[in-house]
Amino acid sequence: MNIYVDNAATTRMSDAAVAAMMPYMQSVYGNPSSLHTAGQEAAEALVTAREEMAALLGCEPREIIFTSGGSEADNQAIVSAARIGQRKGKKHIISSAFEHHAVLHTLKKLEKEGFEVTLLEVGSVGTVTAAQVAEAIREDTCLVTIMYANNEIGSVMPIAEIGAVCREKGVLFHTDAVQAAGHLAIDVKAQNIDMLSLSAHKFHGPKGVGALYVRKGILLTNLIEGGAQERGKRAGTENVPAIVGMAAAFKEACGLREQNAAYLTALRDKLIAGLSAIPHSVLNGDPENRLPGNVHFCFEGIEGESLLLLLDAKGICASSGSACTSGSLEPSHVLLAIGRPHEIAHGSLRLSLCPENTEEQVDYMLKAIPEVVAYLRGMSPVWRDMVEGRKEFIIK
Repeated sequence: MNIYVDNAATTRMSDAAVAAMMPYMQSVYGNPSSLHTAGQEAAEALVTAREEMAALLGCEPREIIFTSGGSEADNQAIVSAARIGQRKGKKHIISSAFEHHAVLHTLKKLEKEGFEVTLLEVGSVGTVTAAQVAEAIREDTCLVTIMYANNEIGSVMPIAEIGAVCREKGVLFHTDAVQAAGHLAIDVKAQNIDMLSLSAHKFHGPKGVGALYVRKGILLTNLIEGGAQERGKRAGTENVPAIVGMAAAFKEACGLREQNAAYLTALRDKLIAGLSAIPHSVLNGDPENRLPGNVHFCFEGIEGESLLLLLDAKGICASSGSACTSGSLEPSHVLLAIGRPHEIAHGSLRLSLCPENTEEQVDYMLKAIPEVVAYLRGMSPVWRDMVEGRKEFIIK
């Protein structure tokens, strides 16, 4: 059996996205900045895609900027807010300790320029509260950037409440919604979101394309200079096929969101219940307020890399956390942020489901994963020491 449960890393493109893209790769291939008919046909496709994305996010089409993905969108949003604040003498930014590295590394870069960054603690289940944000905001705060849902442990933040605090205090609010878009309800106006990042390949669209919502009136700082594309805020000929595919995938995902959420939550909860029965294991993330398809565990006494390789041999494609840090020898900063010790954080497993996964696959995983965990523990001298009482268990 071949099972793909790494959908938080990337998803299979939907048939709707592929079908929408095909004409713009072979028939309507003009440059959308050209004045001739072929170019204007491509430009019309961009207009339609922008309108569709805006309607699904609850904003105006002119407030959507097409990007190469979530990382670029995060970078541009944060740098833009920082420059706005800098011009006003405000150089304090609030974020959380378990943001995606596209956010954290951008903040590190700004710190070198003299900005002060406050990273809020996220607690044992990985949540930032509106009260924390309100307490951290100062007179010189120019930006709050808090992710919508964590990409590793799946905890969902109270975005509307955080947005309300920021709006009341007059501070710009950005959210990295890469894991939430297409999976959770989003209304940028109702939730007082000033800027929002998303990436198509997280909701069955193509890779290499994303979008940044920017509330009207916020001046963006260009990351890429050149032509006048995207109202002069993102130079470079637009990737029309990918943008059209993103809009088609997002429209489909949002239309099926409630149905898919109910289906995935049932599979997720069955997996969580089954894996919780493994001795000395622990669920990471909020047990209730989490992404519908996210299951994340730590198993004491094993290494996550060995677990992934053996699961792959059994046909299960999973991960230990963010694909962006899979080559690192360091434990996940997300798991360290919620208080997991280094030796526990190394034994992590993330299963991220999509509607193509089945209950039969869940049953297979609930048989295979405990077998692999037991096999690895059987070879571990550290595990033997714990079992024989020479060393204390950390996960009781």
